[in-house]
Amino acid sequence: MAKKKQRRERQQPTATPATVAAADAQVWFRTHAYAHDPSAASYGEEAAEALGVSPEQVFKTLVAEVDGALTIAVVPVSGSLDLKALASAAGGKRAAMADPAAAERATGYVRGGISPLGQRKRLPTVLDSSAEKHGTIHVSAGRRGLEIELAPADLAELTGATTAPIAKSPASKGG
Repeated sequence: MAKKKQRRERQQPTATPATVAAADAQVWFRTHAYAHDPSAASYGEEAAEALGVSPEQVFKTLVAEVDGALTIAVVPVSGSLDLKALASAAGGKRAAMADPAAAERATGYVRGGISPLGQRKRLPTVLDSSAEKHGTIHVSAGRRGLEIELAPADLAELTGATTAPIAKSPASKGG
């Protein structure tokens, strides 16, 4: 019995609903763990730096409301979400960031660890089209300090995502 407990503990670092969803779908993926700093200003930028990966290749998962319906937006950490573009891509008129507590309840993940994969309730998802420039991208694997790397096409397929230009580049953040 003690051996079973030890096995679970060894599997714990990478076993999340997100990694289970990717494994069940039999797509190629790799997990990357790093020591999360609770004082980090940006979870995504922290992940990019810790993993030595370009911020254009690390994507953050944001939960917004489009015409009152929770919607997932997956954008590079190097940019920001264009709410008007998200609304348009999701077939709505208005978008706003969702209440963090509502986002956590719907996805089953905590803020800073929300993954587009393995959510409690599957939400409509829009993946920024810049993901298509990369062979693989990194998104949260469902826990702060754990990223999952996979092909953008696999992420889109597993989440049923629409791909559209929904991110503002750093140069256009202010305008």
